[in-house]
Amino acid sequence: MIDTTKKNNRLASAALILWAGLAAAWVGGWPMVGAAWLLRSVVLLAGIGVALGVTFLVRRQRQLERQLISAHLDALCHIAPQTTEPVDPPAPTCLPADTPWKDVLARVGQTIVGLCHHMEDMAHARTASEVRYRREAAEAERLKETLAALADPILAIDGYDRLVLANPSAEALFHLEADRPEAQTLTDALDCQRLVQLLVSTRQRKVTGNRTDELELTDSQGRNRCYRATARKLDGADGGPGGAVAVLRDIADQKAMQKRNAEFVSSVSHEMKTPLAGIKAYVELLADGDAEDEQTREEFLGVINGQADRLQRLVDNLLNLARIEAGVVQVSKQPRSLNELLDEALRVVQPSAEAKQIELRGELSQLYLGVLADRDMLMQAAINLLSNAVKYTPSGGRVTLRSRMADQEIRFEVQDTGVGLSEEDRDRVFEKFYRVQKDKQMAAGTGLGLPLAKHIIEDVHGGRLAVESTLGQGSTFIVTLPSAGQMRSEG
Repeated sequence: MIDTTKKNNRLASAALILWAGLAAAWVGGWPMVGAAWLLRSVVLLAGIGVALGVTFLVRRQRQLERQLISAHLDALCHIAPQTTEPVDPPAPTCLPADTPWKDVLARVGQTIVGLCHHMEDMAHARTASEVRYRREAAEAERLKETLAALADPILAIDGYDRLVLANPSAEALFHLEADRPEAQTLTDALDCQRLVQLLVSTRQRKVTGNRTDELELTDSQGRNRCYRATARKLDGADGGPGGAVAVLRDIADQKAMQKRNAEFVSSVSHEMKTPLAGIKAYVELLADGDAEDEQTREEFLGVINGQADRLQRLVDNLLNLARIEAGVVQVSKQPRSLNELLDEALRVVQPSAEAKQIELRGELSQLYLGVLADRDMLMQAAINLLSNAVKYTPSGGRVTLRSRMADQEIRFEVQDTGVGLSEEDRDRVFEKFYRVQKDKQMAAGTGLGLPLAKHIIEDVHGGRLAVESTLGQGSTFIVTLPSAGQMRSEG
């Protein structure tokens, strides 16, 4: 096409030169007349016609070439991103092989294809980024919901001691605002210096590892609570300084349990110490020969035997409590008559009541009161309640045992005219080894009878044991049990 264009250009130039020469010759020979003038005129006209024809052909060729280039460019503009190489337009718009624009347009096509591929890669990368973003956003939302559901307060700081995370439990405990500034420093956010020091010192450590401390804090209800804070160092992102996270666990119940266990051990030790001391003392008397006659020896042996029995009862009660609380006690429940059990319990306690000149009265229902019960255990609970009433009722008083139906349940009560309980004593009377201080001199005991009765009634038989008492006017212990028919229907 380059050669054709050059030829056309040279042809057009030659025609123009020829026409110009002929025009000059004609003008120069204008004065002539005859055949010469006519020949020159014909040649001049022919030259003009050839020049015009060549000029028209050149212009036509250039117009066609512009149309082909436009069509080719339009085809390049419609290249799809999936195209690996530029596609030539259809035959009517194909450029001739010798056109000077073919290589240029080919490079333009390759550039467009490359841009399409780049755009496609960018679209794929954007799609992948959106997927990763949605996945990470969902993971962050799940993590946020998980932290919000945790009852334990959680705090985290970055490498510059700024508070970056606090779950709702921590916000409530430390009175933090949900929309607090992101760059808020730990010392500005918290007023617990020990927790601040724990987090900062953990962050500054060279190695990872847990550090713990026990804190006493005031919760949102104004109660003093004990927490165990466990802090751990966090690795920094992109080699930056790492932060730290602390989890606070409420150990108030654990502390209370430890205190109760310590009190329990102390009480057991004290209760065991008294009979052991008596046994040891009288054994030493016997060993030293202080019992010179048979009567004295019998008296000493009786004291030793009584203290040994007291120690045995203490051990038995402890074992029974431990078995019931551990759920390993052997229970044999059968339908039984409650009145028969209560009547037998009355006969067992009657001698001790007569010894104190206390009237022991039974007001049992005339109806058949059927219960699904372990005979020995339920009778032991009734005996414990009656014995407790006899112990703390002065001579000449009265202890009454009643039974009756109460709606769909069966109830029996032990009422006495004894010393009664204060409000504080009512709240603690079922605790192990608890004994009313002012009444300790009235009767000896281990403080396990009422707790054992409560376990037997509530844990073994699914009932309820409550007390109503007025100081100086006596007490009433109320036992409520499900009837045998109710237990069978529920089963």
